[in-house]
Amino acid sequence: MNLVLLGPPGSGKGTQGELLAQRHGWPKLSTGDILREAVAAGTELGKKVEPIMAAGDLVPDEIVLGIVRERLAGEDCREGFILDGFPRTIPQAEGLEEILRESGRALSAVIEIRVSEEEVVRRLSGRRTCSQCNAIYHVEWKPPREEGVCDICGGKLVQRPDDRPEAIRERLREYREQTAPLVAFYEKRGLLRPVDGAGKVEEVAAAIEQQIAALR
Repeated sequence: MNLVLLGPPGSGKGTQGELLAQRHGWPKLSTGDILREAVAAGTELGKKVEPIMAAGDLVPDEIVLGIVRERLAGEDCREGFILDGFPRTIPQAEGLEEILRESGRALSAVIEIRVSEEEVVRRLSGRRTCSQCNAIYHVEWKPPREEGVCDICGGKLVQRPDDRPEAIRERLREYREQTAPLVAFYEKRGLLRPVDGAGKVEEVAAAIEQQIAALR
């Protein structure tokens, strides 16, 4: 099963992708995680994208497509994959189609998780990330045992630059302009499967499973 999880920042794509990976064994591929790891490691790619990400801007398509092409060639992606946060633009979607076509594959479905912009700001502005192991917490829904300290490794919890309210609003503006058109793009291809992302995690997960079951 080759899936794309589509939705605004903070819609729960990462959480739902992890649950899908656990249940079905398909690897969850997040370009955002790959890029953040490169920044933390200080690699050449990391140095190139760090100021772009700090400003809340989108990383250029040619960089992201190169990452995706390399990752989808991995042995663990043969039986399926879950793309989280990619594609973000029509050119990226067209690039993904070409990458899959080259290997004789195609997307099975695009799961669109729908959440209001007000809810997105509330969710993301309260998020805190461990500066050491990248574990994610939330000041309301998932606070650490000790304020500002990671339960797992004891690292310092920080608010990522792209989780600040002003950066969130900029990301939502970019989503409306660049990523939202993907809804029509995939709808025309008969791949779009929308679900309501406003409920509890388990409720959203159940809705996604229903969509996947319908594809079998």
